Amino acid sequence: MLESPGACGADIAVGEGQPLGLPLSWGGPYLGFMAASQSLMRRLPGRIVGETRDSRGERAFVLTLQAREQHIRREKASSNVCSNEALCALTASVYLSLMGPDGLRQVGEQCHAKAHYLAAELCRLPGVSLRYPGPFFHEFVTDLPEPQKVLSALESRGILGGWPVEGGLLWCATEKQSRAELDEAVSIVKEVLDR
Repeated sequence: MLESPGACGADIAVGEGQPLGLPLSWGGPYLGFMAASQSLMRRLPGRIVGETRDSRGERAFVLTLQAREQHIRREKASSNVCSNEALCALTASVYLSLMGPDGLRQVGEQCHAKAHYLAAELCRLPGVSLRYPGPFFHEFVTDLPEPQKVLSALESRGILGGWPVEGGLLWCATEKQSRAELDEAVSIVKEVLDR
């Protein structure tokens, strides 16, 4: 459905592999991917350190990418306590093998169609608009009044709503949602905005 990053002129592409057959699992473990053009393949880093905030809001650093216990020699390693990204990669490989190119295309088409349907239905409601007018795949941001009340109402009915962003919500629709579920979410948003 989309052109490859290389066809768009990118030398390096990174992405999230969770949608490739991995359950939500309360936030992980997941896998990401990093791809590079042939000329850069041997120049990718073996370790990437990311900056984040801990539960107290203090600055913290995390090993975002590393080979297992890469920072010490295998024969001197004293633990194997780590998440097993290889298991996640195997799960994604099985998913991709079972889906095949046609199945993966169908999933992509469903995600795209359902997200655009949801966006159109939400934007019919007074006060709701798309924040960004450009194309999107299965995630989009709407500006709307009282996003926290909308999220609370959705949650009270068993629906995991969008992610709060300043003045709005980031929504996502995938192949897993039915038309009835999308319509129910829109109906709840309408109830909140009509109050």
